[in-house]
Amino acid sequence: MNFDSLNIGTIALLVLGPLLVWRIYSRVNKLMLRQQSIMARHWTGMLVFLAMILVTLSEVIGRDVMLMGSWAVGTAFGIGWALFAFRRFRLEITPEGYFFTPFKPLGLLIAMLFAARVLYLLLEVYMNQGSMPLQRLSDSPLTVLAITLMAGYFGTISAGLVRWRMQHDV
Repeated sequence: MNFDSLNIGTIALLVLGPLLVWRIYSRVNKLMLRQQSIMARHWTGMLVFLAMILVTLSEVIGRDVMLMGSWAVGTAFGIGWALFAFRRFRLEITPEGYFFTPFKPLGLLIAMLFAARVLYLLLEVYMNQGSMPLQRLSDSPLTVLAITLMAGYFGTISAGLVRWRMQHDV
């Protein structure tokens, strides 16, 4: 390995990269605790993640079989894993209101996979530094997979929480 080519920006990236990953992990980890169920958040999450899936579909449809396959696999696995995880949620109705505790391992894994892909794309932009034109997000099957996996998972979780609340609201 040639250390002569390291500049201050690369060294800063090597030092700050792991710190950024740890910060994202600790932030997402805190979100996987007991939370109050707020219907507006669930509806917003459901609609935003559905929009992400549909916009991604509109970008990949008819372009490439690999991109469409990534979209289908990411969406299907995201929804499937969300259904699996939702059965492991802790749902509570108390005098203070409605509360839920997410299934931490799978939610954390999905969020960190998406964050890893975003960090990789940022690293790619930094490493190219204008030497190559930037690709669209929908040009990479891995990016499409990461987006649809995350959107399918969290959109389905939001839909499950809306359904649970509607069944118990009088």
